[in-house]
Order: sequence, then structure tokens, then C-alpha cells
Amino acid sequence: MLAVILSGGSGTRLWPLSREAYPKQFLPVVSDETLLAETITRGLALSEDTRVMAITNEDHRFVVAAHLQAQAVGRVAGILLEPVGRNTAPAIALAALAVSENNPEELLLVMPSDHVLRDQKAFRVAVEKGSKAARAGKLVTFGIVPETPHTGYGYIRAGAQSNGYAEVAAFVEKPDEATARDYLSTGGYFWNSGMFLFRADRYLEELAKHQPEMLKACQASYTDRQSDLDFVRVGAEAFKACPDDSIDYAVMEKTRDAVVVPLDAGWSDVGSWSALWDIQPQDKDGNVCRGDVIIEDVSGSYIHSEGRLIAALGISDHVIVETDDVVLVADRSRVQDVKKLVAQVKAQGRSEHRFHKKVHRPWGTYEGIANGGRFQVKHITVNPGASLSLQKHHHRAEHWVVVKGTAIVTRGEEELMLTEDQSTYIPLGVTHRLNNPGVIPLELIEVQTGSYLGEDDIVRYQDTYNRV
Repeated sequence: MLAVILSGGSGTRLWPLSREAYPKQFLPVVSDETLLAETITRGLALSEDTRVMAITNEDHRFVVAAHLQAQAVGRVAGILLEPVGRNTAPAIALAALAVSENNPEELLLVMPSDHVLRDQKAFRVAVEKGSKAARAGKLVTFGIVPETPHTGYGYIRAGAQSNGYAEVAAFVEKPDEATARDYLSTGGYFWNSGMFLFRADRYLEELAKHQPEMLKACQASYTDRQSDLDFVRVGAEAFKACPDDSIDYAVMEKTRDAVVVPLDAGWSDVGSWSALWDIQPQDKDGNVCRGDVIIEDVSGSYIHSEGRLIAALGISDHVIVETDDVVLVADRSRVQDVKKLVAQVKAQGRSEHRFHKKVHRPWGTYEGIANGGRFQVKHITVNPGASLSLQKHHHRAEHWVVVKGTAIVTRGEEELMLTEDQSTYIPLGVTHRLNNPGVIPLELIEVQTGSYLGEDDIVRYQDTYNRV
């Protein structure tokens, strides 16, 4: 079995914690592990033979690769890069095409990277039931046994049942509350989990039948693929021409071979702050508090601090989330409208929808400390053995002060070794490189000065990570 993990999303429903450049699947929002790490563990735990394939995009590729390198050594089947987002049906088609080269009947277990699923044993049992149907040629989806009349999920209506699964009678759009209550009382309705299981060849057969243009574009794109480090880049032009559609609409609602396996395993898509409040342990007053939080006379609230102390008094049913650069305060019943705030941030030309103050790079991180008209100060961390690209800037000079670890600095024709409390100066226009030869993270303070301090003022000559 191949666990295909979809990690191309850049969701904003958990903004400001989730940003486009570092969305919720890379965050430890429920436990000490990130949602992606939990998903990888979930797939690998199914059997010793299970391998993992990830599908992601250009912006997130190094974070995904780091997760797989840490958790799935020897069991990674590949990392496919989508040049543009085209929804789930084409993404899964790429995985099926990759597998079909060697084993067209291999089972693909498709899992989003940003879901919570607490009962691993129940999940394993459901996958075993689904595997029998999938090997027989069925296209399996997993229906979550509903606990409440939820209006934020699509539903699956089950038909005739046998062997632990049921035929899919219909996929149903998100209902209003009265309809959702009726579904719950009637029975036979499940939340649509977005998880699937089928043979690679059967998915491609159904795609050819119902979306031939999509399959044609995916085939052309995969044929035009290129390898880059740990990644497989599919052909951009062909993939851009691919229709944009979900697997639900493109295949599952049209095929006659769709079946649903009930799943009752503590599932959540963590689709909003209220959902995150709902699935976490609450105090006697119904509060979930994470980080540095003090409360008095507070009830039914989710309060999350990334750093600064949050002190709340006399409020009910609120969401308060503090990050380095944004504080969100919302009524818990209105958190689905966070996207409206994000739209305002974008419209104002700001960057808080896209980046955190701490920006992740394949070699480590940098974090803005201070900035002014012609200066900027950053805290830079370089991972052991990692190096920045050989580069130069047209509009800024840089001053580096090492505060922890050892640095090898290339400056023009020179090569310097700097240790703690030592510094160097990189004049404007001089080629330079920073390398960490040590076994501990290298930390330094960078002071930039110049007429323009944007991240796009960079000319790369050499780069370990093949960035343009």
C-alpha cells in the first residue's frame, strides 16, 4: 500500500497561526507534533510495507521533505511537485501515474495532511475493510460517523451494506442545520472525510471514463517530468492546461463503483478555530488555553499565545490568538469569517497573510527583529551542515555577528571562519556565502543597510537546493 499525502494546501481558516508560506499542516496545533507529522505516522503505522508519497508545491517542498527525511527513511516513494494548484483529482492522478509504471494494481490510500485522527486502531480496522473492497476494484471513501448536525461538512448517503462497507447512494452538499439534524436522526449519513482508497489502475480507468481531458493533461505533464534533488517536477505547461476539479466531482460522484467505509476514530479536519476548541481538552468552564495565558471569569473560549502573555477577563465564547505580528480576537461563532479578514490584509498589500515573522528556508530560518527606512535587523539560524546560496545584492550591504556556533563565510575571494562574538562586513555587490560546518545550529544577527531591503534583491550563483 502507498500512503499518498496531499500537502499542497495554503489554508487561512486558522489564520493568523496558519499562513500561506507555512500553513496549518506544518504546525503543532493539537499536540507536540505537526499535523503533517501525525499524518505520516498514521500511514506508516498501517504496516511495515506501507510507503509514503507526498504531493506538494514549490513553496512547501523543503518543509515536506524535512518531515519525510525525519520520519520515513527508506520508505519514501517520492515527492511530486505541482507547478500550480489544480485541486485533488489531478494531484491524485499524478500519484496513480507514478505508481502504475511498476505496479498498476497498488493500493493508494489518499490522506490530506492537515486532519486529526485520534484512534489509530479504529483507523487501521477501517483501512483493512476498505482494502478488501479496493482490491476488488471498488473506489473507497471513508465516511465519518457524525456526532453532531454539522453544517460545515459535505455528507455521504449510504446505500446497501455488505462486508463492512456500503454502496455510495449519493454525495450531498453542506446542509442547513435543519437538514443536518434530519440526517443525524435518520441515520445512514456520514461526513465526507476527504480520504480515499483504491487501486491506481482503477482510479485512472474511472478518470479516463469521466474526465478524459484531465487524464490527458496529467499524462502529458507526468511524461514531461524532471527530477530535482528529492523532488519530481511535472511538466508545467501541460499541468496548467489541466481542468481544476476535486476527486468528489470528477470521479466519486460519477462512478458506479464508489463505496463508503464508516469511520469512528476521533476525526476532525481542524477547519476552524471553533473546531480546534471542540477537539481539545477543556477546563471546567469550557476553555482551551495554550501558551502564556491568564484568565478570570472566562468561559467557552479558545485562547492561544505564541509568546506574549494574554490576560482575559469576563468574556465568553471568544477566540483570541496571539502571534509575533498579529492578534486575532473573534466571537467563536464567527470564526468561519476569518477569511474575510485575510482578504482585507491582502487588499491592503500587507504580508501577514503569507509570512510569519519567522520565515522558514531549506537551510534554516530568519526572523525580523527591527527595521527602519534604510536598515533591517534579522536573527538568522542555519541548520548543522547547511549553507546559504553563493549570492550578491545590488542595493544592500550586510553586517554579520555570530552569537552561537561556528560560521564559514565566503566573501569575494576570501574565506573566513567566525566563532561566537566575531563579526564580518559584506559590502554591497560582493559575492558571499554562509555555511554552518558544525553539529549545532549556527545563530547570528544580520544588520542590513541600503536603499532597498526586499528579499527579491538577490542574485544566486550557486545553490545547494537548486533554487532559481
